Amino acid sequence: MPGIDTSRDFIALNIAVLTVSDSRTPETDKSGDVLAERIAAAGHNLAARSIVSDDIVLIRRLLKQWVADSRIDVVISTGGTGLTGRDVTPEAFQSVYDKEIEGFAAVFHRISYDKIGTSTIQSRATAGVADGTFLFALPGSPGACKDGWDEILVHQLDNRFRPCNFAEIMPRLTEHKPQ
Repeated sequence: MPGIDTSRDFIALNIAVLTVSDSRTPETDKSGDVLAERIAAAGHNLAARSIVSDDIVLIRRLLKQWVADSRIDVVISTGGTGLTGRDVTPEAFQSVYDKEIEGFAAVFHRISYDKIGTSTIQSRATAGVADGTFLFALPGSPGACKDGWDEILVHQLDNRFRPCNFAEIMPRLTEHKPQ
């Protein structure tokens, strides 16, 4: 049965939050606030936070900067995962991935389906790994951010979660790269 192994010590991760939006500001970024609050409540560190417009070049540039920063273990974005012409977050993320985590979208859609029904098909939530950094792209609504964090990420980013989790494999993510 999945759950927390209390015999293990918790290891805090450094997590960056990226809001992708043409209209949000630090004062109106409710989804970014949801993620930042949950990251802190879980005991992790908010390593960086930024808002960028729905521009594939700007998103990609910031992702690459954060992936190259050894002080950032995980990037979680909110916004830009829909179907409109300005929604380019998945394309930006996928252009940076070394490996995609297809199961993330599948689990996110299953959870989302229970709450919003078939409307979940309008989301292109995605996840992957780039040079040892986990990248997760969530939809822009606070509810979707709550679902993604509360139902998936809070567990997978906790090294004590069993039977397995993303946090415990982090040291092995770059083992294929020359030292």
